[in-house]
Amino acid sequence: MSARLERVSGLYPLADDDPRWRHGPRAVVEAALAGGARLVQLRLKHTADGDALALAQWAAARAHEAGALLFVNDRYDLADLAGADGVHLGDRDLAPERLPDAVRARLLVGLSTHTLEQVRASETRPIDYVAFGPVFSTRSVASEWDARGLDLLREARRLVSRPLVAIGGIDLHNIGDVAGAGAAAAAVISVLADADDPAEQTRALQARFESAR
Repeated sequence: MSARLERVSGLYPLADDDPRWRHGPRAVVEAALAGGARLVQLRLKHTADGDALALAQWAAARAHEAGALLFVNDRYDLADLAGADGVHLGDRDLAPERLPDAVRARLLVGLSTHTLEQVRASETRPIDYVAFGPVFSTRSVASEWDARGLDLLREARRLVSRPLVAIGGIDLHNIGDVAGAGAAAAAVISVLADADDPAEQTRALQARFESAR
């Protein structure tokens, strides 16, 4: 496992540009890094390309200053142009097999999965880590999938040789269970984006995850 990939671990904050959140992506990035997160993802579904690139360039610089990794959701081109460390692809995004070789050499690639069949298939795909979920019910991301639960998360972990990132409905009450089920990292959105103090919430989530591993 590469040194960069080893840092896909612990709390994995997603800085989302959905306007319903109390804190926007810049504030979440700053708070997550201040709280000690080792990696952050920009999830930009509502931002125009030019603004998204500028935001991603800023976020990559801030993450690297803090010794953290930056991933960009969906868009490998924005990730590459911004100098990010990786791209996270959904199951309906461009297939990882289609990424240009030169870009693939520079970026870590994560892939969303929702079933054990998808998890098994991911083992032969050109990716670096696998996300699985939603583990619990979530209001952050619209999904056609019901909550997968901890038993399926444990089974998914047994099926993969790469880091497994759990996502969906994770908060202070259940992040320890996620760590105990074997996830390398726990992705969160609303628990930071709507927190009174996102930096302190980052520290609390990270500490609870690490203590349960």
